[in-house]
Amino acid sequence: MPTPPTTTLPTTAPAPAPAPAPAPVPAPQTRRRSRFARLSGQAPPRPPAKAVALATGAGVTALLLLVAVGDLLHRPLLIPPLAASAALVVAAPALPLAQPRNVIGGQLVAAAVGFAALAVGGNSLWTAAVAGGLAVGAMALTRTPHSPAAATAVIVVLSRPPVLPFLGLLALATTLLVLVGWAAARAGAGTGRYPAYWW
Repeated sequence: MPTPPTTTLPTTAPAPAPAPAPAPVPAPQTRRRSRFARLSGQAPPRPPAKAVALATGAGVTALLLLVAVGDLLHRPLLIPPLAASAALVVAAPALPLAQPRNVIGGQLVAAAVGFAALAVGGNSLWTAAVAGGLAVGAMALTRTPHSPAAATAVIVVLSRPPVLPFLGLLALATTLLVLVGWAAARAGAGTGRYPAYWW
């Protein structure tokens, strides 16, 4: 009688699948390089040549206008912080710091802080430093932050100008800067509408 076929079971279990290799850890130098690449990649795009030319022309025009009006009034109208204010108005008109409320209000608030500090602490570098710092807080409280104006508080303490004439000239100068920025935006500076709000 024929013997039935026998099935043989495998004597060895199948080999387990190989474990995935651990991901390579980048060297510290590679990490630093990639972080630097991420940071450098965040630079804004270069503005169009027309916008650069128009903003530059507007900045020069604004500052020359301050000099011309100052000559007519026989009073210096151009002070260094106003050059920084002009740069914000014509080159970064969309920023809150560049809006008329901030340019005019911030400069006047900071100047008032400078005069108050001068009255209390006298004419010294120590008082000027305190005035510059206090101006930052005063502008924040009055919702008129304008970074160049902190330098105006310092200048007030160090130069001791007459209060009312200085404040009047400062109001005139900042108003002229705003008007030049408005005219540049109307001429198509390509940097956006200005102002985003007046007050």
